Amino acid sequence: MGNAFSLASYLALKEIWRNRGRFLLVSLVIALITLLVLFIAALGEGLGNGNREYLSKLDADVLVYQAKSERLIAASRLSRDRLAAVRRVEGVADAGMLGTASATLILPQGEETLKVALLGVESGRVGEPKVIEGRQLSTDLAQEVIIDESTAIRSNLQVGDSLTLRVTQGTRDEFFTLAIVGKSDSQQYSLQPSLFVPFFTWDRIRPKSEAEISSANPVANVILVSLEDPEQIDEVRARLVNQVDNVETANKSEAIAALPGYTAQQSTLNTQGGFTLFIGILVIGGFFQIQILQKVSQIGVLKAIGTANPVVALSSVIQIVMITVIGVTIGALLTFAFSLFFPPTVPIVFNGTTSAIAIVALLLIGPLGGLVSIRYATKIEPLKALGLSN
Repeated sequence: MGNAFSLASYLALKEIWRNRGRFLLVSLVIALITLLVLFIAALGEGLGNGNREYLSKLDADVLVYQAKSERLIAASRLSRDRLAAVRRVEGVADAGMLGTASATLILPQGEETLKVALLGVESGRVGEPKVIEGRQLSTDLAQEVIIDESTAIRSNLQVGDSLTLRVTQGTRDEFFTLAIVGKSDSQQYSLQPSLFVPFFTWDRIRPKSEAEISSANPVANVILVSLEDPEQIDEVRARLVNQVDNVETANKSEAIAALPGYTAQQSTLNTQGGFTLFIGILVIGGFFQIQILQKVSQIGVLKAIGTANPVVALSSVIQIVMITVIGVTIGALLTFAFSLFFPPTVPIVFNGTTSAIAIVALLLIGPLGGLVSIRYATKIEPLKALGLSN
């Protein structure tokens, strides 16, 4: 076995060196495919993360929506009397209101702006993110704001500064100044950096319809619920639906899947990545098939002097694996190098698990693409290959 592997390795390396230009070209093609697959995977992770980041980090177990809202946060409207009813349900440890809106942050330079998610949370309740710098919100009426890390990076604002928001009410722009009292880790929502303000402050400054302007009753989009025992989530969800009027519930995974465009976006990017891998298999398979056809007589000579089929096959496998490993390594290094120059606004996130799965898949495209050529090489008959058969 050792002699067979040594002979196969020698034949493979000799062939690669003899046709190094051709094999280098294939390695570069594999590198390009690797670059595309890893970029698509990182883009999918970045876009998905920008959509779900706040929800995925929530300290809530259950989200309560208005019934028939199809778990769309923006379409749901819940009044404070529902909040009181939710807090009375057995198994509920805490509940807080969450309001969502969009606003425009006027950057310190004064000429540039940044679209942000304006999230209203109850101070000290479920939904308020933990700060990594500064302090939490003081009261539900305070003119304060917690900025997330993505806002801080893109605006150069920091704890202790004041910020100005522009909110459009109908056809009129209104401006509000808030004191930055804390900074959380990145908590993007709906592909936007996030600002967290006390709930009643949020209700005062958010864009409103004519009906909402004339109403003195503030409404949230959803109610966030933490449980005394997360293992009892199904039972508590059933109680919430039965005991609170006109509501439906979701766990965090269901809430994320219901985000507008999230599932379709991820499916599209996964399909693109899979299609790129498939193209890679076809390209590599085509190259090695041509390679085998060009050296039929050489393989015939090897078989005529007693080289066994397993050695011929192993030699091809070693070639394919080496070229694939070289190509994937070059592609991974290029992807890392390019990522260093992406601005913060480009949603590229390299997740360790996702990248590892992509690299394993890329390493498999070589052997998969070469299966046909390897089988063909083992079927070559020496006499026919040398033109000696009748």
